[in-house]
Amino acid sequence: MPQTELLVVTGMPIDGVESVIARLRAADAGIVVVHHDLRHVADGLVRRRVRDRHTDTWTDIHLAHGCVSCTLREDLLPTLRDLSGRVRRIVLHLDPALEPEQVCWALDHVLVDDLLLTDLVDLRGVITAVDASTWLADATGDEPVAERGLAGLPDDERTVAQVAVGQAEFADLLVQTGAATTEDLLRVDAVLERLAPLAVRSGLAEVEDDALLLRRTHPLARRGRPDDVHAPLLRGTPPLNPDHGVRLLVFSARRPFHPDRLHSAFDLLLDGVVRTRGRIWVATRPDDVLWLESAGGGLRIGQTGEWLAAQDPSAWDEVSEERRALASLGWHPRFGDRAQDIVVLAHELGDEGIDTVEAGLRSALLTDAELAAGEHTWQDLPDPFGFWHEEPCENDSADEPESAGVSADRAGEEER
Repeated sequence: MPQTELLVVTGMPIDGVESVIARLRAADAGIVVVHHDLRHVADGLVRRRVRDRHTDTWTDIHLAHGCVSCTLREDLLPTLRDLSGRVRRIVLHLDPALEPEQVCWALDHVLVDDLLLTDLVDLRGVITAVDASTWLADATGDEPVAERGLAGLPDDERTVAQVAVGQAEFADLLVQTGAATTEDLLRVDAVLERLAPLAVRSGLAEVEDDALLLRRTHPLARRGRPDDVHAPLLRGTPPLNPDHGVRLLVFSARRPFHPDRLHSAFDLLLDGVVRTRGRIWVATRPDDVLWLESAGGGLRIGQTGEWLAAQDPSAWDEVSEERRALASLGWHPRFGDRAQDIVVLAHELGDEGIDTVEAGLRSALLTDAELAAGEHTWQDLPDPFGFWHEEPCENDSADEPESAGVSADRAGEEER
């Protein structure tokens, strides 16, 4: 039998995800669907569902430690391993609380009996169901996942927006489900065209079979591969012109941020903004590449490695050709590859609002006088950041490292 194909299906709308899976099953009766219900994972209980054309089996899985990583390591990955080679196609139906990037990373990095799942299955890509009538509100709010009743993890501080944006951003195929007005459809499509420009966008009626995903996917599509933090921030060629109030701001600079002024500018990246992503350079942390990422009303910033200029020359041999090329092209005689590169995707900011965001970021950079004072003076600048920092913060000091979340994942990718 040819290598088993694996499709990952995700999304916030439960009915929409089920509709997508139903279309796939109708097109291929041999599909096996695997799902882990995480609603009781905090109590150490996960319900595994495996269904094919003949059976629909639920199994209670009791975990020693109630967490998502335990679920992946102890049951989901072994289940996929056991199915690989025995069936032609698997659909991995993710719990709505899961972000597909983290799951796909596990498929390609976590060993199961000394094997990686990506050596056993052909990961074809990620399908995300989006309900245009509710998605934009989810993607721009600040509601915690616990209040939505997702997963129920006691230490899960993510917002619904972080999950909704992460699911859409990582998709190879975005399927519009549910009933929505024409205006909602147009606005959400304008956001998705800029958030996930390489993803195919379709309606539910078009998902006759997975040929749409397998044959029409962009040649540079993710297909389950997480980005490196030094990859281009604008994947593909998203439109830079405004559409239905949706705008992209690309911010770049070759001088460091003043940490305290940067912290004060964070509010500009939360109101009216769907997504902010980028690599930043803070004056008090000259060696560290910091990754900034926001979704809706939540923002995180964390350390994800070091600039090449801060490392031994041998480091050049350990990074990707793309990173070496970009560093060489933009090399600064004083600062090396250190730079600010941020992309802001806004949905409720007019031209004046975008100008305000850009001006706020520029005002957070060191002034000419501060720059001329030299690096030895920058260490005395007030710095509200710890190793990890999350907004909104409760105070102006964050000395203890923060765990979990996007920043931690990005740091892990960089180290690997």
